[in-house]
Amino acid sequence: MQDNHTIPDVLKIFAELLGTNLKQRKLEIPSRFGSGYFAGFIFNEHIRMLISNYQLHENIVMKNPEFNKVKKMLFFKFQNIFPGTEKRSEKNIVRKLPSVLIGTSRLNTDDRVSIHTNTDTINIEVDADYLRKLFHDADQSPVLKSLLQNTEPFLFEQLIYPSLQNIVNEIVTEEVEDTFRLFFLRIKAEELICRLLMELEKRNEKRLYALNTHDIEKIYEIKEHILERLDIPPVIDDLALKAGMSSTKLKRLFRQIFGDSIFSYYQGFRMKEAAYLLSEKRYTVSETGYALGFTNLSHFSKIFNEHIGMKPKQYSMMN
Repeated sequence: MQDNHTIPDVLKIFAELLGTNLKQRKLEIPSRFGSGYFAGFIFNEHIRMLISNYQLHENIVMKNPEFNKVKKMLFFKFQNIFPGTEKRSEKNIVRKLPSVLIGTSRLNTDDRVSIHTNTDTINIEVDADYLRKLFHDADQSPVLKSLLQNTEPFLFEQLIYPSLQNIVNEIVTEEVEDTFRLFFLRIKAEELICRLLMELEKRNEKRLYALNTHDIEKIYEIKEHILERLDIPPVIDDLALKAGMSSTKLKRLFRQIFGDSIFSYYQGFRMKEAAYLLSEKRYTVSETGYALGFTNLSHFSKIFNEHIGMKPKQYSMMN
């Protein structure tokens, strides 16, 4: 028997739209609509979690049950975290690495929400006031303070490192009796939040700039443009023209969201891709270097060693 107050409204509405029932706070997608599942948990008045791993035959638009809510919530959206969800471009260069979006009060305040055909995310929402009471103001970095105050629209993205992925895997795969499920999942959700706030605390931004939907869309267009062509180093002036903003604003907002400069971010993904190609055993070290735009293989080896911690030839032999 499940308590109705522990089930998020969005899950109830989704179940009604699909004409199906919930079992242990989980909705199995009927085959006529697609496949997979959608689960939701309200742990208490401060924190809740939604787990989405499904494919639909077509998008569904539904009423947003959170529209006009007064409480200030922070969201943590984990993406590309389910096994087998890595996607590659036609040019076979870009991998979608596991990451999490961290944001203040909903940037999208529409009264309708779109349920997309392919969704594989975990969303955790937590009351900013509840979190803020757990920290001492004097010890907070500008990034953490701005996030917890939740008075301006901010968005940050953080790559997921292995220990975080392990916690996510426990949430998705651990078999827990219904008696303990809410308690177990709440502890895991709060651990994820704590670890991510610890990572954001390390960012050295001295001042943050409020974001709007248009700027966020443009920054993510630039990010995708960079990662689609890892063989071509980014040119800031060209990217600024493409984004329709000054180079200063582009660099400032990019670093604020991703915690890194444009070129450093590009170079990091370039080396992650090189490591992936070498581990696949489809390319030699020289072929990998050339495929990623290096004309000097000694330089490729040096950069690879700086990011991965060993020479590409050594890495290729170990994987």
